[in-house]
Amino acid sequence: MSGYEAKAYVALVGAGRPVNGYEVAKRSGVPRSTVYETLGKLVARGAAYELRGSSDATEYLPLPPDALLDRMRREFDGSVAVLRSALPAVAAAPEGHLIHGLKDAEAMLDRAEDVVAGARRDLFMSVWPEEMRRLREAVVDAAGRDVEVSVVSFGEGADPFGGYGTGAVYQHRYSAPEAVLEDLGYRLLVVVGDRREAVVGGFGEGGAWGIYTADPAVALMAAEYVRQDIALQILADRVGGGELDRLFATDPGLLRLLGRGRH
Repeated sequence: MSGYEAKAYVALVGAGRPVNGYEVAKRSGVPRSTVYETLGKLVARGAAYELRGSSDATEYLPLPPDALLDRMRREFDGSVAVLRSALPAVAAAPEGHLIHGLKDAEAMLDRAEDVVAGARRDLFMSVWPEEMRRLREAVVDAAGRDVEVSVVSFGEGADPFGGYGTGAVYQHRYSAPEAVLEDLGYRLLVVVGDRREAVVGGFGEGGAWGIYTADPAVALMAAEYVRQDIALQILADRVGGGELDRLFATDPGLLRLLGRGRH
């Protein structure tokens, strides 16, 4: 609806009874010079109906809000269905694997939600509670369509299933989330769908940064990062964090990987 149409419709709904154009203009702020044209457009789209009052003046009654919203949903779903079949037929194949930057937190979370919604086989995530609040519904929906979900959660609030066992959720206890945050200086988000597309980025006090990529090699590396972190959490649970600390402190190969062998 246009702005005037929306205002006129709200005025009709708020009146609770049939009203004429003059009263709609007074209630809505739509200029009297255009109110009847506006009401005519509402009638033409089926959002309002004309009634003849006792004085033979035209009055208007709105389509109830629930019925209007249901109609809009049907029309929208129909348009999406047409586009879903038509757009792929005209889309050119990309010359290379898509990769682009994400300039802020909202753009990053929107793109991460796209990746979750597009997953059909498996989904790997490394996520903090702050970001999971936005992504939780999409993750639960993915699990509901039998996507294999694997999550490394930095804190209790990052479990999308609330601890009820759907999907594979591993608490990041080695190291503790607060230690990771102090070390990195930001919350890292990794979301990988079907090992073919990924969002990777960080959230910190200075803002947010990240990338989206459809390069399968980069997506595979991101998935392996999450898988390796999951494996580390399982090992820590099995052998104990103290034993892993001892190995990391004494094994030459691990010392080298951690950059401690040259001190």
